[in-house]
Amino acid sequence: MSDPIVPGRPIRVVQVGAGSMGLAWLRTLTAAGGVEVVGVADLDVGRAEAAVRDAGCDAKAGASLGDLLTATEPDAVVNVTIPAAHSEVSIEALFAGVPVLCEKPAAPTLAEALVQAAAAEAAGRLLMISQSRRYYAALAEYRRRIARLGPPGLLTTGFFRAPRFGGFRDEMDQPLLVDMAIHAFDAARYLLGAEPVSVMCESWNPAWSWYRGDAAATASFLFNEGTRYVFTGSWCADGLETSWNGEWRAVGPGGTATWDGERRVTSAPGDAADVPPGEHEQIAGALREFVAALRTGARPSGTISRNLLSLAMVEAAVRSAGSGRRVEIGALLEQAYRDALTLPVRAEIRARLESWGTPASALARLSGSGDR
Repeated sequence: MSDPIVPGRPIRVVQVGAGSMGLAWLRTLTAAGGVEVVGVADLDVGRAEAAVRDAGCDAKAGASLGDLLTATEPDAVVNVTIPAAHSEVSIEALFAGVPVLCEKPAAPTLAEALVQAAAAEAAGRLLMISQSRRYYAALAEYRRRIARLGPPGLLTTGFFRAPRFGGFRDEMDQPLLVDMAIHAFDAARYLLGAEPVSVMCESWNPAWSWYRGDAAATASFLFNEGTRYVFTGSWCADGLETSWNGEWRAVGPGGTATWDGERRVTSAPGDAADVPPGEHEQIAGALREFVAALRTGARPSGTISRNLLSLAMVEAAVRSAGSGRRVEIGALLEQAYRDALTLPVRAEIRARLESWGTPASALARLSGSGDR
């Protein structure tokens, strides 16, 4: 973890990636107090320049992160590239001595995410993953309602949307599970205060789907306190769409609690409440926690090591859907650790990975790494 930034001066940020999500991040960064965008990198320099103009900020645009790091000497990097580029960008920044806030998922595979965790340790810099849908006032209230019911026996999410993105999502093998379900899986860990043990998942692609890969899935997870968490969703569900957060239900010994994914939280026994939005929600909430960590040295909830099990839930669900069998997440993590040791990485990262010891000790180290 890097030293806290001197109070009273803005945090200088270089953003990498200027696509549609990059524009959303750039607008959030320029609107945030105490943050100064000093550079925007994109392989398409014209797109980076257009993003800078759109955001109305005075930042250098370029194709090379390395060049911008040298020219601007930033305090942080925000990584909004496509998932396949996350590792390369984040590791370059970390070993340049710059902490990183990275869009989810950390990487396309759990093994690559483990490499990133080792890189952050070896470089001694913060790598935080933006699980932006944790940052809702209504979700925090829902967590409190669930806690009052006692340990849930069942938690469910129904997610039904019909977005027409175009681009890389349309060509993914598992667009729903890989690109979207991680939000719900991560929220389940947050709501339950527990960790996943195993999953049985089925995925399919409805005949009318405009995606190449499977746009619908049902996944049933067993958590370590005995709770079953069931996610059912579709990304080609026209009509009567749910919130982007889905619709939630928890059933425990003290009753039932629901959340509509927006403002309404209900519990029985109890009452319904419309929770006003917080001042910093979604990516603004992730940015706020990241900035606070840089200023104070505190460890944020989204550090790469704390995010690994959310990504593990995704990879386990995909493997279960492909094999038709229940997947044990502990065994998956152990295999990911072995796979990480075979990847071509710089010597400092390999040394850190090897220092974790056996797959079992690596699993214990990473899965016991703090708050969910």
